[in-house]
Amino acid sequence: MNFSYLTDPAHWDPSNPGSIPNLILSHLGYTALALLIGAVIALPVGLYIGHTGKGSFIAINAGNAGRSLPTLGLLMLMVTLLGLGLLPVLIALTVLVIPPILTSAYAGMRNLDHRVVDAARGMGMRPWQVLSRVELPMALPIMLSGFRNAALQVVATATVAAAVGLGGLGRLLIDGLAVNDYSRVLAGAIVVAALAVLVDLFLALIQRLIVSPGLKGS
Repeated sequence: MNFSYLTDPAHWDPSNPGSIPNLILSHLGYTALALLIGAVIALPVGLYIGHTGKGSFIAINAGNAGRSLPTLGLLMLMVTLLGLGLLPVLIALTVLVIPPILTSAYAGMRNLDHRVVDAARGMGMRPWQVLSRVELPMALPIMLSGFRNAALQVVATATVAAAVGLGGLGRLLIDGLAVNDYSRVLAGAIVVAALAVLVDLFLALIQRLIVSPGLKGS
């Protein structure tokens, strides 16, 4: 295997727009935007369905739909409808991250220890207090696991942005294949894999810090 692209200092020079650090930043930008938009959409829906039990079929079927939906095919459809640019990429990636976030929020709320919830109500807590002080903290481990799963998926899939002329680490794959530069392709694959691992480790650390010690075994 040829690692010359990875070991060339010129490809790590931040002053070069096409350098690996700049591609990583743009890749993380697409990832963060998709996760943010997906969370804003999916979390309230998942929490509501899990809290009320209404529309459970939506949460259950969302996970199956998310696993079967071809992101690249959806991206090409969005490009056909909307043209080239960031919007089609964000739509495709957001659709990818919504199912795991929605289903984990739903599962977190449905798997609560209802004896604890009933005890909180018996203490005179108002509904919003029960939700914010009891239900959400108890559901947090499952919700964060779903968010980590969504983050891994979008980090790996955000390479499709390069297929429609945008940046990100997919540029190493697309441009490398275009000129038969397999050292560049290998570099892209390695950096994407390493980035996914680092993102997951970072989110695992965040989860460890914010989840109550008594719930970490949940």
